[in-house]
Amino acid sequence: MSSFGLKAGFAALIFGAAIAFPALAQEQATLPSPIVTLDQERLFNSSSVAERIRAEIETRTAELTAENRRIEAQLEAEELDLTERRPALEPAVFRQMADAFDAKVQGIRAAQDAKARELQRLQEQGRQDFLRQIRPILTEIVRERGAVAVMDRRAVLLSADSIDITDQAISRFNATFDAPETPDLEETMPVPTPDSPDNSAPEASPDVPVEEN
Repeated sequence: MSSFGLKAGFAALIFGAAIAFPALAQEQATLPSPIVTLDQERLFNSSSVAERIRAEIETRTAELTAENRRIEAQLEAEELDLTERRPALEPAVFRQMADAFDAKVQGIRAAQDAKARELQRLQEQGRQDFLRQIRPILTEIVRERGAVAVMDRRAVLLSADSIDITDQAISRFNATFDAPETPDLEETMPVPTPDSPDNSAPEASPDVPVEEN
């Protein structure tokens, strides 16, 4: 065989491989797998509902912080006034007023702590609502893939990127839900005690199992 013929044959072999390998890779990428993987943290954090919850929590936290500072300034002024009036008061009268002030402070602290806990509850509730909303979408994707189970990607030592459905789930969820509303916090916030400072409101298809951490 001539040198030209050898080179031509080799070139044909390489060209044929260049065509066959991408086709093979594409075929492997679309082969059904009984198990698909999912990054639950990235799925939630990249969703429209997570963006909504983060904005809501940041706003409410800033409002609660400003409210706490305003209440703290009011209580400090009341405490200073009580201290300055002490020399002119009978000991029993002063003790009664001091005890009432202490009870008032404790009541306000309990109310503000309850508001902080409510923010945490709201965030967790939003996450649970998201999981309920995403489940039918995951079920649909799993059926399309011909899979039977979803595993948390963090629990898998090694897996092919082709079986990860996180990006697909994020895209489909955001296209389906337009930033769902979170519960109105003012409807669930604890009602402050009547003797507290102005503190009434802050200013400022079968299921596919998904492992939950």
